[in-house]
Amino acid sequence: MDFQLRRALPEDAPAIAAIYAPYVEGTVISFEVAPPSASEITMRMEKVKLAGLPYLVAEARDGVVLAYAYAGLFHARAAYRHTVENAVYVAQDQRKQGIGTALMQRIIDDCTACDCRQMLALISGQGAEASIAMHTRLGFAPIGTLRAVGFKFGRWIDVIQMQRQLGAGDGLAARPS
Repeated sequence: MDFQLRRALPEDAPAIAAIYAPYVEGTVISFEVAPPSASEITMRMEKVKLAGLPYLVAEARDGVVLAYAYAGLFHARAAYRHTVENAVYVAQDQRKQGIGTALMQRIIDDCTACDCRQMLALISGQGAEASIAMHTRLGFAPIGTLRAVGFKFGRWIDVIQMQRQLGAGDGLAARPS
């Protein structure tokens, strides 16, 4: 591997914002319409970390951040506390090198260790074949399509839902919180 995975730090926010911006500005992979600033990324990162969930970066040997991934709470209500939603973004010039898969596997492992039981992926229904393939390789299965729930670049966009059980899933009661 020509990269290492590590916990994201606040000083990674400018690099993360730079990786994310092209997805916001030029694709329907992200449903945001304006790229968030580095300070907004820092606030989002803190929210994930305060929930006890992982936020990671892949870093090249020279210290350049190549990609990032995190798991956020699926929903704020207490009964959802063991269900997370993932996100992974790889710098445009670093795609198809296994970086996203390595990050996602580590996110899965970290979420399993903190007693998360289900992981969801909400994937744009247009131009996301690589994301669908990666999630499938990692054990996710399609569970449905939300039709025309996003509107960006003058068109309606579907969202494909995928789900993966973590650890014991629903086979065992969760630890008391």
